[in-house]
Amino acid sequence: ESPVWNAKPGKAHYALVDLDKAGMLSLIATQNFDALHEKAGNSPSKIVNLHGTIGTSHCMKCHAKYDTADIMARLDEEPDPHCHHQLPYRGNMPCNGLLKTDVVYFGEALPEGAMERSIRAAQQADELWVVGSTLEVFPAASIVPAAAQAGVPITIMNMGRTQYDSLATRLIHEDIAVALPELVQRTIADNR
Repeated sequence: ESPVWNAKPGKAHYALVDLDKAGMLSLIATQNFDALHEKAGNSPSKIVNLHGTIGTSHCMKCHAKYDTADIMARLDEEPDPHCHHQLPYRGNMPCNGLLKTDVVYFGEALPEGAMERSIRAAQQADELWVVGSTLEVFPAASIVPAAAQAGVPITIMNMGRTQYDSLATRLIHEDIAVALPELVQRTIADNR
């Protein structure tokens, strides 16, 4: 019943899909775990979910992967979901381990390689766009100074100020649902 399960992508998400289709997007490093970039249609290979995702789950015992939507669809039949993966070394008995969404909880490590991939992409980018982030959460916020040190132009689009505004070559303090689609369309038009 939580709104997170029924959330739909917004105009900003779809603008990034347009940028992706135009061949001008190398990576989306997101702190959001709502899987809205995937739902909008961005290339999964270009999305790094720094704080994990509710879109997938895993067994905490055998590490089998599950689609969270499938688990949610069966909650009436199985209100306490457990792993049904058959273990050959146990005579094909079900694992019965606990299932957990792939969201990174406080104190847990980020997905392996997520920060390294994000920083490397930011340092090699033509531009870095920070969209809708206060840049208060680390280690994700460290992507901005890494890109600045590499000489990458930075756009920060956020309603309020951030600690890294001084590193930005462009600041946009407007609603991202309006400002991001405009920036994407202008960028695509300028590069045709």
